[in-house]
Amino acid sequence: MREIQAREIVRVVSKLCQEANFFLGEDVILALKHAQEVEESALGWWALQQILQNEEIARKERIPLCQDCGSTVVFVEMGQETYVTGGSLHDAINEGVRQGYSEGYLRKSIVKHPFSLRQNTGDNTPAVVHVDVVSGNEFRIVVMPKGGGAENMSRFQALNPSQGRPGIIDFVVNSVDEAKANPCPPVIIGVGIGGTAEHTMMLAKKALLRRVGVHNQDTEIAALEGEILHRVNNLGIGPMGYGGRITALAVHVEVFPSHIASLPVAVNLQCHSARHKEAFL
Repeated sequence: MREIQAREIVRVVSKLCQEANFFLGEDVILALKHAQEVEESALGWWALQQILQNEEIARKERIPLCQDCGSTVVFVEMGQETYVTGGSLHDAINEGVRQGYSEGYLRKSIVKHPFSLRQNTGDNTPAVVHVDVVSGNEFRIVVMPKGGGAENMSRFQALNPSQGRPGIIDFVVNSVDEAKANPCPPVIIGVGIGGTAEHTMMLAKKALLRRVGVHNQDTEIAALEGEILHRVNNLGIGPMGYGGRITALAVHVEVFPSHIASLPVAVNLQCHSARHKEAFL
């Protein structure tokens, strides 16, 4: 068994919260540059130029890419041959978020009693934590600050199995069309298919962690990703809603077996500020 110190989790989560908000991934930057090369709309091209300039300023000056530093979503893959000592896993993660958002001067956006008082917790906690126990002794943490504008455009629908592939495509494309500029396009579209309602939503969220433009290894699913992307980029919404060819940078689909009577589908949109960082302890 390998021991993981809670204080080390605190340190790493604090660091990842700041790095995720300051530094856009190289895969996203390359996708945005490619989008600018092919964007036909002058306003859309200009919007992409502003996005890329914003990335450069954030990186050089270590300031947030976006004023919305998001809900802190944390994914943990905990090897079954590891254990946390010196404190609880969830407490350590929340302390890391607390320190990271304070030290990085990141906006705190979490409110308690969201249906009534809506009082800010003051430190962006609690984080939304998902833990998977996996084989081996590795311990992986991924921090994803998820902005409210994009997260609010999440959609779920239990399709009739007879709707099949065409129904899935229509649902995803219509979800993006209804969202318009709200999720700050160009977006990355996470799609979950199968499982149960809650698992489908998780598949869609986790799909956003894949490197931009890397297709699903299953050729049938990869073809579905390509068709959805083509349809979405024909909507004309364009970068930041100014119109144009590039409404989405990528579509990432994850699939899980489902009940014979079910075809659950979920959509989780990620804004152009596709922020997530990971570390292995």
